[in-house]
Amino acid sequence: MTVKKESEATSSKKDSEKDREVTFEIVERIGIISESPKGWKKELNMVKWNDRAPKYDIREWDPEHEKMGRGITLTEEEAKILLDYMVNLEL
Repeated sequence: MTVKKESEATSSKKDSEKDREVTFEIVERIGIISESPKGWKKELNMVKWNDRAPKYDIREWDPEHEKMGRGITLTEEEAKILLDYMVNLEL
């Protein structure tokens, strides 16, 4: 019976996390990296997520910027480190 209560608590915590609304604001559109035939664009933007400080954000967006794919966010320090790695690549 104790195990069942623990799993119920875990389940209700997961349900509340699913119900939490994610808010975003594109503060600055920096550039388009690529575009799919369906019009989705992989972009580099500065985005505020849930009213937090803006971060560099790379992800795909639909043409209206209402739907998005999975992406990655980077702080300024992380973006600088990534840039250092990219500059040293032989592309």
